[in-house]
Amino acid sequence: MVVGADKGGVGKTTIARAILDFLSLNDIHTRAFDTETPRGTLHRFHPDETMIVDLTEPSDQMKIIDTLNTSQAKVSVIDVRAGGLSPALGALDEIGFFDAVKGGEFRFVLLHVIGPSIASLEEIAEIAPYVTDANYFMVKNHVNDTTFFEWDPQTHAKYFEHVVTSGEITIPKLSELAYEQVELSGTPFSTFIGNQDAQGRPAEHSFVLRGYVRTWLARVADEFERVGLLDLVGEKRR
Repeated sequence: MVVGADKGGVGKTTIARAILDFLSLNDIHTRAFDTETPRGTLHRFHPDETMIVDLTEPSDQMKIIDTLNTSQAKVSVIDVRAGGLSPALGALDEIGFFDAVKGGEFRFVLLHVIGPSIASLEEIAEIAPYVTDANYFMVKNHVNDTTFFEWDPQTHAKYFEHVVTSGEITIPKLSELAYEQVELSGTPFSTFIGNQDAQGRPAEHSFVLRGYVRTWLARVADEFERVGLLDLVGEKRR
């Protein structure tokens, strides 16, 4: 499962963090790879399950791809650094990863986090060659009060004529103060909600702010459920 964008500042790591919380809360063993070398933002919040890698380096590619079928983790989440989605997909293409996906050896899910501009939509054409056999989701992230334009039919047809999306995910806005406090805590959203610090000790987070984060994370989980994310990882709970 790859989370990324070629445009920076669209909140892709926030999405990756929410996915890790979502899968963990559904008892799905997940590992993560942070390609923001040398200091990874995702690694800061999820150090136990996250490894910092350079996706363009063969040695790091081996750490991910060569262990997909042997790792105890059911799902591997790759948080691609800002501006690195196209190069990352190109590197995976070069090693034959997408041929393996087409052959059914792996299941590939791409969450493409777009910004509120036409420039962000232009990324779609660039990554189209890599998502033929992917479960491709377009993600609109409103967490920081981003406002997206509405597409008219002609604009939509122009940018989506070469790709078929599995769905559109909308991440709702989270209170700025609540988001800031989670950032300062350096913990997963679920840990902040549980009023614990990064070491798992009792914390003194605001009841009000924990309530905002709890409601937000539940709404995000509803979005992930709606598009069938659990079905894609083969762990849909009955």
